[in-house]
Amino acid sequence: MMLRGLLAVAVALSALDPPLLDVEERRSIGGLAAHIAAAFDEIAACQTAPSGEFIVFDRRAHAVFTVARGADAPKKIVQIGAEPGRILMPTAFDSAPDGTFVIADTPREQQRVQFFLASGTTMGGFTMPGRGAPQITLGSMYLSGLASLEYTGQTVLISQPENGALVIEYLPSGTPLRTFGELRPTGQESDPPVHAALNVGIVLVNPKGGYYFVFLSGVPTFRKYDTNGKLVFERAIQGIEMDPYVGKMPTTWPRRRGDLPIVPAMVRTAAVDSSGSLWISLVAPYTYVYDASGDKRRILQFRAAGVIAPTHFFFTTDHKVLVTPGCYTFNAD
Repeated sequence: MMLRGLLAVAVALSALDPPLLDVEERRSIGGLAAHIAAAFDEIAACQTAPSGEFIVFDRRAHAVFTVARGADAPKKIVQIGAEPGRILMPTAFDSAPDGTFVIADTPREQQRVQFFLASGTTMGGFTMPGRGAPQITLGSMYLSGLASLEYTGQTVLISQPENGALVIEYLPSGTPLRTFGELRPTGQESDPPVHAALNVGIVLVNPKGGYYFVFLSGVPTFRKYDTNGKLVFERAIQGIEMDPYVGKMPTTWPRRRGDLPIVPAMVRTAAVDSSGSLWISLVAPYTYVYDASGDKRRILQFRAAGVIAPTHFFFTTDHKVLVTPGCYTFNAD
């Protein structure tokens, strides 16, 4: 009953939005060559290294590649495998400004986080207690186990609501450094797997200080935290583009694959640009951009060969944004 009430409030509040913003169409200005992009099974993340090379995380191939500027083919730097230094059933990826990167995977259904140099050489990692379980779905894709992580170059921040907080920050040794973020009420507290799934989200470092947390499922919402993990504000993600999806959100979750709930995502991905603005790619093929005060300032739609619904953003130092799928380049300003 509480969730139904929250949904009704979310739909009603959409009528209180500021004057409607026009949708800005962004067209690709470059990216990976078509024949190189076609060589990948599933580009889940595309970023750039300090050297200027592309770093491509191919989830379906269980691998990481680099693509040098002007190269005719990608180079595989992390191979498939369950042993340390390889990856199997990967779920999340992020890189640091120095070119090092981190990958979460699930060999033998065991959650693992590994750290790598830009060359693909392993720097170690740690295994987490418990098993990764499907919680969030985005179309036909399951975001299971560690659905997202944020790598600072020194620590990794992970969304783990099943442990009682929105975010846990870990040292590379696997030692928890701190937790922050209270779980939001969902009306499903009596069903812990659903309650946790409705609190799964994306944690993002704000280059202007502090953090954002964007909930992946349930009533579309994001929060801003200061550097100490104290809540600054919470905002609803509202707009006519999302109204049909909010209105059709489920209030019950039939069990599949044993006794695990299958909860649909309302957000595809999110990222923060150099100005501290938050970009949120929605389940609808639009991206909302919010300023540091939490006000919506832009509605974007990306086009390359057709309309792109971004599943990953990466902002470059020259004010461009790399958008996955496809690893297309767009102007960020």
